[in-house]
Parts: sequence; structure tokens; C-alpha cells
Amino acid sequence: MTAGPETAASAVTAPSGRHARKAAAASFVGSTLEYYDFFIYGSASALIFNKIFFPGIDPFLGQFLSMATLGIGYVVRPLAAGFIGHFGDRVGRKQMLVFTLVSMGLATFLIGCLPPTAMIGAAAPVILVILRVLQGISAAGESVGAVTLSLEHAPSGRRAFFASWVNTGAAAGIMLASIAFLLVSFMPQGDLIAWGWRIPFLASFIVAAAGFVIRRRVPEAEVFEQVREAGETKLELPLKVVFRDYWPTIIKVVLFGVWAVVSTIVSAFSLSYATNGHLVSSSIMLATTIVTAALGIIAQPLFGILADRIGRKPVFIAGNVICAVAIFAYFWSISEKNVPLVFATSIVVMVVGYGMVNPLGPAIVAEMFPTRIRYSGAAISSQLGLIVTGFAPTIAAAVVRPGPDGWVPVAVFTAVCCGVSALVTLIWVRETYRVDTDDLGRKAA
Repeated sequence: MTAGPETAASAVTAPSGRHARKAAAASFVGSTLEYYDFFIYGSASALIFNKIFFPGIDPFLGQFLSMATLGIGYVVRPLAAGFIGHFGDRVGRKQMLVFTLVSMGLATFLIGCLPPTAMIGAAAPVILVILRVLQGISAAGESVGAVTLSLEHAPSGRRAFFASWVNTGAAAGIMLASIAFLLVSFMPQGDLIAWGWRIPFLASFIVAAAGFVIRRRVPEAEVFEQVREAGETKLELPLKVVFRDYWPTIIKVVLFGVWAVVSTIVSAFSLSYATNGHLVSSSIMLATTIVTAALGIIAQPLFGILADRIGRKPVFIAGNVICAVAIFAYFWSISEKNVPLVFATSIVVMVVGYGMVNPLGPAIVAEMFPTRIRYSGAAISSQLGLIVTGFAPTIAAAVVRPGPDGWVPVAVFTAVCCGVSALVTLIWVRETYRVDTDDLGRKAA
């Protein structure tokens, strides 16, 4: 008996459970590397780089410049996202994800090899910025491409769950990076400054090698192969279609995406604020990050399952509201030097609140675009939104004030960003948990 057209199409597009799990695993490992690399950079920016690459200047200015190098990696992301997204939609998701993984691992390894300013002069901070830019280029296509691959391999009713493993990998990367920095933080200060800080950077090679092996074995998703075989990927330049037909979606994503400031404020700025202000030790702050990241690995897939059952919007909005409120308690507990409360409030912010938005944000963005331009559209729009995220620690360093209540402007800034994200989601984001994968993004044009 010959299968009809609908049956044949279903045979082509029905996702394989085995491939969905393999894509989720590859995305998890790749995202682990990305956030491991970015978090050790953020930790080093907060604790080390001002002493090594910006010595001999005012401590506040040195800290500000060190935080600024963290943001530079986000400036290049939109341009890089356009390039990587273009080839991801034309050539394939898999090839570009291998490229981003290798380049990210290489840049991080080379940072670990970089001589200090005392040895090579002004060339040291210049090279540091260049390598940070390479990290930014790699990150521009990494998480979005991983979400795209996982989402397209997943069954329609389980997209949030499988896509959640991308940013669950982010929690794993932050946990590994925190463990690495916690271990080296016990070294004598002289050894830590001289060479100990390099160990976490050099160790990124191990994660990159594991991710490369796994990622090479993941096939392209059937839904993308179907579009490519139909010739749809070569009709028009993906970026041309994105900016011509989906510019309202780009604006929407930029405003929607400011929820991510929670990550850099908590991981980078609060670490600097607590330790440089002699409020809470770096070992305690890193320990809280390890605990929240470990719990996040458990919580985020569960919130992904919840979003597949009741919808993305209620889970995402609730998470933003929790972050906006709990961030005040978090900074207050640091200012009060109350270690148990620091642990408790960081769990509320990062495991509950951020754990609800973090696994869903990239998937919601990817679901706004159709298959033939999904990589380009999601990459360029999300990376434009992340510029604020990258410079959030710099903004926080500029607005923080002396005294016990000096953290309040930082908390207000973070809460406003979460409020904007929640409001945009409520009034402008389409609910997609019951939309078939083939129909995603089509009604937005």
C-alpha cells in the first residue's frame, strides 16, 4: 500500500526521540562550555584582572575597566550572530555549532596563556580584549544554535523540555567554573595572582574536546532538512527576510531579553561587590553559586516540562516577578553579611525565579521565527538584546553607592529589567506551547 502525501510528510518530519535526546545532550555540553568560559571570565574580571591587566591605577577605575571587558564580548555578538546565523540557515545548524564550540574553547585557552601587563605592557589588555571578542563571536551563535537544533529535533509537545537543556548546560557550566575558582581561591594570594588563576582557563580544553566529539555525531533535524531539500533556504538571504518581515519581532525580542541581566548581575557584579567591599568572602560567594547552579540543573528541566503543559508565558512571567522582588533581599543579605540569608535568597533568585525564565527564554525567541530563517532571526535579535546584559555589571559598578544601602540602585535596575521583560511577554509574545513546529513563526510575518 502506498503512503499518501500526508503520511509521507509525517514520515519525513516526525522527530526521532533518539535524535532529540542526542541533540539535547550535545546542546547541554556545548552550553556548559560556553557558560564555563564566560563565568570564569566574569569571576576573573571581578577578582583578578584589575590587578594583572590594569595595575597601578585607581582601584575603582581598575574594577570598572575590568567589568567593561566583560561587556565588550557582548558588543560584537549582534554582528557575529548575523554571520553565524546566515550560514546556520544556509549550510546547516550542526556545522556552525562545531565552529562556535572550537573557537570558544580556543579563545578561553589562550586567555589562560596570556602574559600580564607587567611582562608585555599595554599589549596585554589589548590581546585580552581581542580574545574576549572571539569569545563573544563564538557565544553569539552557540546558545541560539543549540536551542534551534534541540527545538527542531523535539516532538512538538515537548519542545520546552528539550530546549531547556541548553540553559541547563549553562547552570552546569557556572557550577564547574565556580568549583574551579573556589579551588584556586584557597591558594596563597601571590600564587593565585601569579599563575593560579590560569588553571580554570586552561582546563576548558577538556570540556571543548568532549563537546566536539558529541556534537559531531548529531544529525540535522528533519524539519530543517525538509526545508533545505525544498530549496527554501536559498530563496532569499535569511538576514534580508529577518529585517524586512520580522523587524517588529526583533524589537520585541530586544525588550523581552533584558531578563538576562539577572545572570551577570548575580554572577559577576555581586561577586565583586561582596568581596571588594569586604562584606562576604569570595569563597562563600562562589559556594552559593555552586549550590544554586547544582539545584538549577534539577529545576530547569522541570520548569521546561511545566511550560509544555501550561504554557510558556505564565511560567516565564512568574519567574521575572520573583527575580524582581527577590533581588532586593539578595543584595540586602550581602550588605548585612548574613551568610545563611545570602544562600537562601540566592536560591530564590537563581533557582526559582531565574530557573523559570532561563530555560524558556531562548526557546520562546526561537519559536518566533519559521524554520528557514530561525537561526538568523533568533541569533541577531537575541544578541541585540544581550548588549544590556553584557554591560549590566558595568552599569551596576557605575550606579552603586558607598554605604550600607549603596546596592539599592543596582537592585532597582535589575528589577526594572525583569519588569520590562514580564510586561512585554504579557502583552506582545504569542503563546506557542500548542503550536506545531512546522507552523512556528508563520503568523508573525
